[in-house]
Amino acid sequence: MSMMSEFKAFAMRGNVIDLAVGVVIGAAFGKIVTSLVNDVIMPPIGNLIGGIDFSAYKFVLTPAAADGTGEVAIQYGAFINTMIQFAIVAFAIFMVVKAINRLSKKAEETPAAPPADVVLLTEIRDLLKQGK
Repeated sequence: MSMMSEFKAFAMRGNVIDLAVGVVIGAAFGKIVTSLVNDVIMPPIGNLIGGIDFSAYKFVLTPAAADGTGEVAIQYGAFINTMIQFAIVAFAIFMVVKAINRLSKKAEETPAAPPADVVLLTEIRDLLKQGK
């Protein structure tokens, strides 16, 4: 088997394609969560704590030069935004996994019908027990 055909077989397996779709959807979901946190959740919180943009909170270690460059600062407001984004993503993933587990549990509870040959063999066994 040539290297290209092996790669094609690898790339076309279901798991690789599922992973690629998951990564693309995850990236888009990340943008939605970022917008939710920055544009919907943080403005009211910033308003409650003084009307300042929460992501602008920082601890300046070295002030900027006169031309506005060279500032060294710890951006703890941006860090808090990122932690809130993580919490939202983790909660959303938790809810999705919980729903999937609930669906898979229902599927496990309903036993599958036995195959036709097993049913036939069971009927033959029962007839032999009856002596017919």
